[in-house]
Amino acid sequence: MKLANPAPLGLFGFALTTWLLSLVNSGLMPPTTVPIVLAMAFAFGGTAQFIAGTLEFAKGNTFGFVAFCSYGAFWWSFALFVEFFANATVPGAAVGWYLVCWGVFTFAMWIATFALNRTLFAIFLCLWVTFFLLGFKDLFAMPTLGVLGGYGGLITALLAAYLGAADVINEVHGKTVLPIGNRTTPALPAGRLA
Repeated sequence: MKLANPAPLGLFGFALTTWLLSLVNSGLMPPTTVPIVLAMAFAFGGTAQFIAGTLEFAKGNTFGFVAFCSYGAFWWSFALFVEFFANATVPGAAVGWYLVCWGVFTFAMWIATFALNRTLFAIFLCLWVTFFLLGFKDLFAMPTLGVLGGYGGLITALLAAYLGAADVINEVHGKTVLPIGNRTTPALPAGRLA
């Protein structure tokens, strides 16, 4: 039995939710639109990504499992914080450290993408930069960094949507319609574990 590729579901869940939040962070959409971001974060960014991650686990894809489940949990934690706890007195530095922690995690995941396709490499590069910009905005009270982080998020979302579309379109057509920059891995010497 052939299993479906869960990656496009996770990528689109990530891309669309990141796009909406980044519109707010960049100032292109007003903060009054955050409730629609939260709805997307709970349903598509959180739940759909987490489902994609569990399906990656079933396929034996450690990177996909960790990435999709982690960022699904990120969206749940973000939406829960904004919906239920943001009105509490939370120092900006705490929010900044929350984002920087996600930046550090994303940096580690980015290192793993060195062995994967170039589009995934670019997504994680833009994402860790975005997290650090947004975190430093709160840590150093520099709103301009938040706007830059918003634009970084828009670029990240476009790249993730492109990879999700490429995965679906290339599979359906049975050939490369949208290139993703596949890397070729050298053959391992005999007897060496992959």
